Amino acid sequence: MLRTPAALLLLLAAACGDDALLQSDAAAGDSGRRADAAAVTLADVSTIRSDGSTVIRADAAIRRDGASAADDDASAGDDDAAVAGRDAAAGRRDAAMIGRDAAIVRDAAIAPDAAIASDAAIVSRDAAMASDAAIASRDAAAVILDSGTRPRRGPAPVLLGSSSSLSSPGAYALLAKTGITNATGTRISGGHLGVTPAASTSMTGFGLILDSSGTFSTSPSVVPPARVYGAEYTVPTPDNLRLAVLGLEAAYTDGSSRPNPDFLDLSGGNIGGLTLVPGLYKWNSTVTIPSTVTIAGGANDTWIFQITNDVDLTAATNIILSGGAQADNIFWLVAGQVTIHENAHFEGIIISQTAITMQTTASFHGRALAQSLIALDDNAITAP
Repeated sequence: MLRTPAALLLLLAAACGDDALLQSDAAAGDSGRRADAAAVTLADVSTIRSDGSTVIRADAAIRRDGASAADDDASAGDDDAAVAGRDAAAGRRDAAMIGRDAAIVRDAAIAPDAAIASDAAIVSRDAAMASDAAIASRDAAAVILDSGTRPRRGPAPVLLGSSSSLSSPGAYALLAKTGITNATGTRISGGHLGVTPAASTSMTGFGLILDSSGTFSTSPSVVPPARVYGAEYTVPTPDNLRLAVLGLEAAYTDGSSRPNPDFLDLSGGNIGGLTLVPGLYKWNSTVTIPSTVTIAGGANDTWIFQITNDVDLTAATNIILSGGAQADNIFWLVAGQVTIHENAHFEGIIISQTAITMQTTASFHGRALAQSLIALDDNAITAP
């Protein structure tokens, strides 16, 4: 049987009865020697010497070494237990991580639905924003419409040319072919007066003063910069007037021949008390206005009134505008005569195939364009 040096030394000490050596070795505390001594059995000691006391001491030493070795083993066991506990904790931590990763994997599997829900929420939000934008846009448009810049309602206007061109009917507050008479006191502003082919002598009651240029006259009844023009005045006045009257005739033909009226023979021709919206109107009779008429619409809207007979506005009766309606967008195309009685008020552009008469103190906001005579009597006339 092979023995280590430490075991041989122990056997020698037992055989020689050297207690001191045995005790010295037993107290050495070297873990390697104690481990070797622990391998020596009582039988081994007995074969060397049968002295009981020596064997007892050797056995005691062996037991002490064995106890020390057991302590070391216990300590190692504690260390192993700690390691095992640490490993167990690590295992639990790893298990927790695995559980977390499993949850992540699970969520990843669910994530498409979550992403879809998130995208749906974004789409819903964007749709709401788009809807709000559409509403805001619509409300802004409504504001613009209400501000008077909305698209025109009603027919295209009757063209009269530029108010700054003397060869256009749009430059004149009063334009006639056979004459313009003024009983007294009339005041005209915003446009010129003109007559052709009749001479300037057909314009009575104005106290005309011929300018040195010979191209126009002034009058106490005509507010500057408006002027009075006669067919015989110096050029270019005759040509300007001729072209202006041709424009008047063309405007009458255009306005009176518009087809497909929106309103035909409205109220049998008696339109007193009505509110007239933008549109094309036609009457195959005389139009009478015994009470106030309202023309309602926006600043760009138009009205064309085609009348095959006369128009008669009762004394002290008014045509009034509302909603921003403009007099220069209202056209009265009258085949017969227009009569505005005392103290009545008229609005719009009158283009008459015959005569226009304004009785005492009647007022007029518009233009009077007649293919025959215009008669005045202390009237207030303002061209738009």
